[in-house]
Amino acid sequence: MTQTTTEPVAIDERRPPVELFRDLRTGPAGLGTREAARRLTVYGPNELSRRGGRRWPRELLAQFTQPLAVLLMVAAVLAWVGGTPALAVAVVAVILLNAAFAFVQEMQAERAVEALAAYLPVSARVLRDGVLCDVPARELVPGDVMVVEEGDRICADGRLVEGSLSVDLSALNGESVPATRSADAQVVAGPLLEARELVFSGTVCTAGEGRAVVARTGMHTEIGRIAALSQRGRSEPSPLERQVRRATWIIAGVAVAAGVAFLPIGVVAGLSWAAAISFAIGLIVANVPEGLLPTITLALAVGVRELARAGAVVKRLSAVETLGSTSVICTDKTGTLTENRMQVARVWLYGTELEAAAASGDGRARELAGVAARCTTARMAGDGAPHDTGDPMELALLRFADRLSVPVHAAERDAERTLLYAFDSRLKRMSTVDGARVHTKGAVESLLPLCHRVVDPQGRKVELTAAVRAELQAAVDRYAHAGLRVLAVACGFAGNGHAAQPRDRAEADMTLLGLLALADPLRPGVAGAVADAHRAGIRVHVITGDYGPTAAEIARQAGIAAGGRVVTGSELEAMGDIDLDRLLTRDEEIVFARSTPEGKLRICEALRATGRIVAMTGDGVNDAPALRHADIGVAMGCSGTDVAREAATMVLTDDNFATIVRAVHAGRRVYDNVRKFVLYIFAHAVPEVVPFLIFALSGGAIPLPLTVLQILAIDLGTETLPALALGREPAEPGLMSRPPRSAKVGVIDRSLLLRAWGLLGVTSAALVMAGFFWSLWRAGWHPGAATGAGSPLHEALRVATTMTFAGIVACQIGTAFAARTDRASLRSIGVFSNRLLLGGIAFELLFAAAVIYLPPLQALFGTAALGPAHLVFLAPFPLLVWGVDELYRRHRRIREARVLSS
Repeated sequence: MTQTTTEPVAIDERRPPVELFRDLRTGPAGLGTREAARRLTVYGPNELSRRGGRRWPRELLAQFTQPLAVLLMVAAVLAWVGGTPALAVAVVAVILLNAAFAFVQEMQAERAVEALAAYLPVSARVLRDGVLCDVPARELVPGDVMVVEEGDRICADGRLVEGSLSVDLSALNGESVPATRSADAQVVAGPLLEARELVFSGTVCTAGEGRAVVARTGMHTEIGRIAALSQRGRSEPSPLERQVRRATWIIAGVAVAAGVAFLPIGVVAGLSWAAAISFAIGLIVANVPEGLLPTITLALAVGVRELARAGAVVKRLSAVETLGSTSVICTDKTGTLTENRMQVARVWLYGTELEAAAASGDGRARELAGVAARCTTARMAGDGAPHDTGDPMELALLRFADRLSVPVHAAERDAERTLLYAFDSRLKRMSTVDGARVHTKGAVESLLPLCHRVVDPQGRKVELTAAVRAELQAAVDRYAHAGLRVLAVACGFAGNGHAAQPRDRAEADMTLLGLLALADPLRPGVAGAVADAHRAGIRVHVITGDYGPTAAEIARQAGIAAGGRVVTGSELEAMGDIDLDRLLTRDEEIVFARSTPEGKLRICEALRATGRIVAMTGDGVNDAPALRHADIGVAMGCSGTDVAREAATMVLTDDNFATIVRAVHAGRRVYDNVRKFVLYIFAHAVPEVVPFLIFALSGGAIPLPLTVLQILAIDLGTETLPALALGREPAEPGLMSRPPRSAKVGVIDRSLLLRAWGLLGVTSAALVMAGFFWSLWRAGWHPGAATGAGSPLHEALRVATTMTFAGIVACQIGTAFAARTDRASLRSIGVFSNRLLLGGIAFELLFAAAVIYLPPLQALFGTAALGPAHLVFLAPFPLLVWGVDELYRRHRRIREARVLSS
């Protein structure tokens, strides 16, 4: 899409039409065709632009500049120069495999702006040279006069100059109730979205007809501003991505240091340059965990599939792990904490109050329900509509009337209706006229001043006295405190209902029928999920466009914001960044009411600036910027817009808060399991490096115990499936009783390296080298004896190197069982509880047997068949490796228990 070339003229679109026409150099007949073409050149097309171009070439190239990839390239070049082209080809294949896996993981296309663009219509009706015509929406320019009718999607921001509209602004402000816009509305200071004379690009006209002069187009519209917010900054790498990147630099440093340090040592010790180069290649390959990145990628993919089955579709693999470190959840209210299904809960009638379920026997309640249902435009499924359509509150009124046996059918309702006064956000009420009878519903404070009578228990119309008004106000206060939305219902007479008349005359001198208290029930399981989040040390804030007290009560029912702290959008706007940071670092949860896109984004960025890992929910276009910039943007799959789903990292298929907490649990389990297979992979670096060190330090007196191709067979063949199986381990007990992990705590830390290299690695290396020397000594070898091709001991060396290879495989089995738990004993989780691991070990043994016993693979990997004595010598290796680690973990449990008891 093309960038807008010039900023539109700085104008105040809220000025009267005459002045606006003058400033925009246009008139009621619109622009001329030639002038419109000139302005299109100046201002650019009316479309949303996207920064940057194709990213995939850069992303693909980045995979070959990772530290591990560069190291392996160096190894491949050394192998080629050293005269071993087969080894060079094998290393290049490893580089390509890693790059392919990582590229698939990284290539997450950012389509938020394209989804925003879908909110703009293809064509628009405008006046050009005084003639009404259709033009492509992208060709609208400031100064055009566009015609808007019911059902139209508005193409640009502008001011109404004629007519009155009812406009659905939910895409921009999150409010489900349509707003009234009128050309003759009084200009009142306040936010642009609340201006009653303005219309905005991307919104929908639900009723009425009018004409508006275009003031802003493209990226300068309100929806363009949201697009710009969505594109601001760059996507931050996840904690796992940062930690793996840091770990790869550490590994690269170790490999380079080892090569630089030991290459001259090998030459000084008597090795030829060819042998020294082979030694350097071996050190590099042994230090680089070739299977690490593919294993992490595949393990995260498994986590993605599991979350999808649980109702959470994750669009970026690394986000699975980020969920595990979430420390703050910022959640919407409607549809996430609640069911987004309004229902009548209580009925207030003069002299009595009824539960909705008990109202069917009361004649006044039935009349109240019938009048409220007739004052609607919604349609229920099967009543002229394939599914429920319309405002959720109106659908609740239709269902309530149906339950009280006074059903109102949409076709009959619309046929009898003679006039409709649409809901007015300023008046806060709606009225319909059927013949001479007026039906009105709305906010109590709006409707009550119009009523002079009320229906008493005997069904008579009596004066609405001060005492009755006080009783009614007390009921309103009780309902509001309970988090219920209160709706007043009244009726009256309009004289000749077939003739148009001013609204204020039709809605005068009315009779109050009663009050309806509607509830959007808390979702089942939400309160328990909030409690689980609190036990896990996760703070929950509510950010909603709803009224503060109602949102606070729903939050209280869910167990959020026990202190009842409510911050309105205007209060948030008045706060400086320092004050906001100070507010969010307090040990309390907050309800942010009447929030704006900028406010939501500010909250997100303030939380992240204080070191929090933020999961942010949203469903509207206005939520896209915050979803885009949160660590985890969570969109609603059922009620959410395409824009929100594209901007988010995770989409909830059930719109349920409890699913977020389940996803956090899954993320923590994935993180623990990543540590398990990283431990498993790293533990084998020591027994792979030690043979090369012994060879170099002995100056060749001790033959090379392991070949580079055998290392590749271990790293990419025998260890991959068990590592993936460790990624499927069930969660250890107490997983959600731990506080959130700091983003600064790496997957690879000192304790993991100590356990991997200092305990499991050293133990394995000792056992492996014991097997190597035992095999040589059985054949009569002594240090310095010739073992090259053609010598009597050459076959013995092949058997010994095979023994080293098989010894590492045997130690891998013990390491796999040891890595299954971080602290708990193996017995507590069951030796055979992970069947995938048992299958992975079976494959590992079969693969190793093929390398050892199949002649074609013997020739490729330099192995030889092992006899029964060798296999008996290897048999205790797994048990010894696991046993050492089991004693270490037992010691840790005892030490931690002593610390807790003291």
